[in-house]
Amino acid sequence: MPSSGAAAGLGLLSAATWGGSDFVGGLGARRSPALLVVCSGHLVSLLVLIAICLEMKLPLPGAHPLIFAAIGGFEGSLALAVFYHALAMGAMGLTAALTGLLTALVPVVFALFHEGLPTPLTGVGLALGCVAIWLITQSPAAKGVAVPPLALLLGALSGVGFGTQLILFKMAGSGGILWAMTATRGAGVVALLLLLVVMPPKGAWRGFWWIGIAAGMLDTLGSLFYLQATRVGRMDVAAVVCSLYPAGTILLAALVLREWPTRRQVAGMGLALAAVMLLSL
Repeated sequence: MPSSGAAAGLGLLSAATWGGSDFVGGLGARRSPALLVVCSGHLVSLLVLIAICLEMKLPLPGAHPLIFAAIGGFEGSLALAVFYHALAMGAMGLTAALTGLLTALVPVVFALFHEGLPTPLTGVGLALGCVAIWLITQSPAAKGVAVPPLALLLGALSGVGFGTQLILFKMAGSGGILWAMTATRGAGVVALLLLLVVMPPKGAWRGFWWIGIAAGMLDTLGSLFYLQATRVGRMDVAAVVCSLYPAGTILLAALVLREWPTRRQVAGMGLALAAVMLLSL
């Protein structure tokens, strides 16, 4: 039987590692183009996954899981590029909040149709989790700065893209999570290399490998935790809990860089704890 507690626990591990990946990648993006940081992490993690699958002699799954994983990796990488472009246009707080909320809501709606209605307690936990995501991803808006409609549109598109990727991960996980993750990374590398050719980033093309590798490995671990969470419990529970990953980034920024969260973000973290407790019951 599906276990909400196991899904919530694995979702928390996913959120923690994804939050750590974003923090490490964000530090690297201060010195090198973000696209190079992401691409290097994806490439090295792909090689590591291939080596592990071959060393363990894991049997190849059927074609359908690999196709779902590859589509998720390709479109997820494109969604990431769209998200970075949206953030660069301004209104970062509102754009990120909209993206984070849609990332969670798209799998929730999908799960309602394919897994049925959750229990009332789980439903309350999902609602609290969505509110928590909105609060956590909000940052203070600069005074006098207008909100570009195109930035919000691109943020919404990237949120739908990320949410669709979570659905595709769920569909790919039935065939073995390591090969699924390998297909995801392979397609993601192809998409990122195409972006590098079409839109080569400005700035120095050096000094990004090690930080990219660290961020990529953490991102891969987070994806594996999410894949496993969808195998043991409801996808909507796993998706909402893992979408709390910005809280991990914010906490690391406070501990390491002394960049303290706002009151709204602290309130969101409190709601996130309450949501996880309800989803674990």
